[in-house]
Amino acid sequence: MLDQSVPGSRLLPTLLLLLTVFGPLYAGVAAYVATSLLCALSPGIETLVAARLVQGLAGGVGIVIAQAAGRDLYSGGKLIRYYGRMTVLGGLAAVIGPLLGGQLARATDRRGLFAFLAAIGAAILALIAFGYRETLPPHRRTTGGFAQTGRDFRRLLSDRVFAGAVLLQGFVNAALFAYLAGATYVLQGSYGLTPQQYALAFGLNSAGFMVFGYLAGHGSERWSVTGTLAAGLAMCALGALGLLAAALLALPPAVVIVSLLVMVSGVAATTPPATTLALAGYPHMAGTASSLLGMARFAFGGLAAPFVGLAGAASMLPLGIVTVVSVALAVAACAVLAPRRRARTARAHPLDAPELAGAPTR
Repeated sequence: MLDQSVPGSRLLPTLLLLLTVFGPLYAGVAAYVATSLLCALSPGIETLVAARLVQGLAGGVGIVIAQAAGRDLYSGGKLIRYYGRMTVLGGLAAVIGPLLGGQLARATDRRGLFAFLAAIGAAILALIAFGYRETLPPHRRTTGGFAQTGRDFRRLLSDRVFAGAVLLQGFVNAALFAYLAGATYVLQGSYGLTPQQYALAFGLNSAGFMVFGYLAGHGSERWSVTGTLAAGLAMCALGALGLLAAALLALPPAVVIVSLLVMVSGVAATTPPATTLALAGYPHMAGTASSLLGMARFAFGGLAAPFVGLAGAASMLPLGIVTVVSVALAVAACAVLAPRRRARTARAHPLDAPELAGAPTR
């Protein structure tokens, strides 16, 4: 427990109160605001690390809940367009975030940075309070609860296609998180890129994530869901193998940057088709299904990231190995998707029927 003499530690009882008073969507954002303030007020590294851990968990929970809240978008082509746009927004945020953070770091210290994050969270909370509303009429809403959620989880995970999509998304995001954890050490530590050069490389990868997420949404809708998924996995594999080759053969930094770009873009390209395959048969519990997908992305990514640093900052071999293994496991997950893909595709078409499109969603 944090000492009550530590500035900001009394925010924790307030945080627990917010979790009980507000609904899940409000609670995730409110927790992020509270822990950002705690980070700003922390006097030492121990308190700051603990607060950052809770802040990261709160941010992840908020993202998962936000995904589950898109209740009226899970029918027909809207589902694909929704996740294509989410990928674009995620890439745009990844481009703007480092640039904005670099400018803020020139004007303020870490306390000011966390106060700024708290202010952004407060603005999002206000936007949710005044702009977010339940999209289903009362007679089509479900009561939810832990018992119902548990039954929904068991039903979803017993479906091989859904379980395969969850595994696939978890593993490709493990490769993505390995990149996020190790890119700084590889590009700046091993290859000597300046902060400005690293920022450009990071922005390039984020732009690729944004562009290919958008293209994957259109490709899934107008061309082929499974074809777009296969193309995304091929890009992931090509990029990961390029990273491993660069580590083993001491290839120049341009190879590493291009490999990262191809892999990160491939991860973005898998998101709309994999999510569509997972949710197509469950319009009535799309929120629950989407939250499972979101949890897999963060859980697998969090497990993979520490392995990148096993050899220290001087070697990029762990990054190459972790990304190749993660993508190989993602490809293996397609074996779970494949056996009943044809039957599942047949079940996906009734989504456009009014009786399913308007079913209660949880």
